[in-house]
Amino acid sequence: MKKVLILGASGLVGKALIEEFEDRFEVYGTYCSTKTKLPDTRQFQLEIKDFDKSMTLIQMIKPDVIISCLRGDFEHQYEIHKQIASEIKSINCSLYYFSTANVFDGDYLKHHVETDLPVSQSDYGNFKINCENMLTEKLGDHASLIRIPAIWGKESPRLKMIKESIKNNELIDVYSNLECNYLLDRHLAIQMRFIIEKGLQGIFHLGSTDMKSHGEFIQEIVKKLTSKKHTIKNNTLFEKENTYYFGLHSIRTDIPHELRSTCAEIIQELVNVK
Repeated sequence: MKKVLILGASGLVGKALIEEFEDRFEVYGTYCSTKTKLPDTRQFQLEIKDFDKSMTLIQMIKPDVIISCLRGDFEHQYEIHKQIASEIKSINCSLYYFSTANVFDGDYLKHHVETDLPVSQSDYGNFKINCENMLTEKLGDHASLIRIPAIWGKESPRLKMIKESIKNNELIDVYSNLECNYLLDRHLAIQMRFIIEKGLQGIFHLGSTDMKSHGEFIQEIVKKLTSKKHTIKNNTLFEKENTYYFGLHSIRTDIPHELRSTCAEIIQELVNVK
């Protein structure tokens, strides 16, 4: 049974990975402040700036796979990933690094595929690009990049915020001219299990197979959550009427279609519509 170490296992994505992996892999995880559901012997408190402890954990666990869902200070994140890459170069370990659609936020003219060169205009996007480049330079094929759009789930902050806004009769801000795709935490975990089991490598764009504007996506969720008329505040990105494309398309053929989802399927699961 493969040993999988999830860095940042207490977050939304980390929890979904544990749920999907626990019967298939020997799962270990780190958390910052809130413990996970893993046994105490397989979870470890880790501060993002505690580089030495991260090295000690890797040496002790000797994982076959490391999945990084770490968040926090950019400088500390970069350094800890640099240290991790140096540590696992000498062992037979694959690293799956969660990146973001923001590596393309400098080009809204089209949706992007795995072979497109990243271009960003944000600090976050450029930080992720720097991490991607550093990891692939150090680890080669042993580093895989998992680029994801906005992640949703039944316990996600995004859904909770919508429900709170409905409850309190508050306006919900959306962007009507931002077209993108979306992904459920649970679906992401299923896809990651398949990727690990099959030993797939490289760059992956994981997200719904279709695109929908941010405004339409939120509006459909709201309509299914309440019969009351609720006000959506439509905004335009950059205060222009142009359509801005911010989706992650995939040209890979090695992930089965049945493991992918549509926007409608994501919304249906979020609101428990059968």
